[in-house]
Amino acid sequence: MKAVVSGAAGFLGSHLAERFLEEGHHVLGLDNLITGSESNLDVLRQHPNFEFVYHDVTTFVDLPGTVDAVFHFASPASPIDYLRLPIQTLKVGALGTHNCLGLAKAKDATFFLASTSEVYGDPQIHPQPETYWGHVNPVGPRGVYDEAKRFGEAMTMAYHRYHGLDTRIVRIFNTYGPRMRPHDGRVVSNFILQALQGRPLTLYGDGGQTRSFCYVDDTVAGIVRLFHRGDADPVNIGNPTEFTVSQLAQLVLELTGSDAGVVYEDLPTDDPKVRQPDITAARQKLDWEPEISLRDGLKRTISYFRDTVNVR
Repeated sequence: MKAVVSGAAGFLGSHLAERFLEEGHHVLGLDNLITGSESNLDVLRQHPNFEFVYHDVTTFVDLPGTVDAVFHFASPASPIDYLRLPIQTLKVGALGTHNCLGLAKAKDATFFLASTSEVYGDPQIHPQPETYWGHVNPVGPRGVYDEAKRFGEAMTMAYHRYHGLDTRIVRIFNTYGPRMRPHDGRVVSNFILQALQGRPLTLYGDGGQTRSFCYVDDTVAGIVRLFHRGDADPVNIGNPTEFTVSQLAQLVLELTGSDAGVVYEDLPTDDPKVRQPDITAARQKLDWEPEISLRDGLKRTISYFRDTVNVR
């Protein structure tokens, strides 16, 4: 197979590209590196079947030769990034999705959209099944990411229905693991970095909001399974085991051996109070569910961060 992966220099895109390369496929990575990492490309360039093209997918995408699958993973994906890059986030969700769909249509390739649990917003149904339409503030600061992904899903389904394009949509829940950027603003990387540097962990609100954390290897396995076995309907991929942010903080303090404690700040605007995937569809359609516990995944991620940020 020849697969195109937009956002190949990103955290999740690089892991997906590496998985396909290890399976013997050819991967062409696209990225404009506004949030991607050159070090992730260095990992991929160790494989002879990897090619990289520096390109912003919000502009027209045209590639020579055959393509079997287009994976659209390009987008700022952490709050610190999409709040800093709101227009770029909207453009890559809208124009980028449109251009990557156009490439897939031109090549008669399967199109795979990386969507997000953020399409559910601050949910009023818990846990969140794929049939839930969401509770999103379109004019709030987080709306630039939420609505970009919701539009991307709508555009993907339009191409599926109107053009008959073979498509997939994955709704990804709180993935973590090696290659996360230390300062990307996500809760797992924030806590690990603060703990390793001996600083108190920052909790927003009372720390009682919940999240469900899925280790990157499990997420990639679910994505690959969805590509091979799925259909056009969106599928949640995430870990259904729910933790409060306060519980996560205490576990990070324990695993890092830090005694720095925690501090509390005001809850950000429109921050979801709960987040937990209903993965019934993934279990039934894909025979998939996560295997790596939060404790084991955090141990691996902390080890990576110790080496990356050079602290003990």
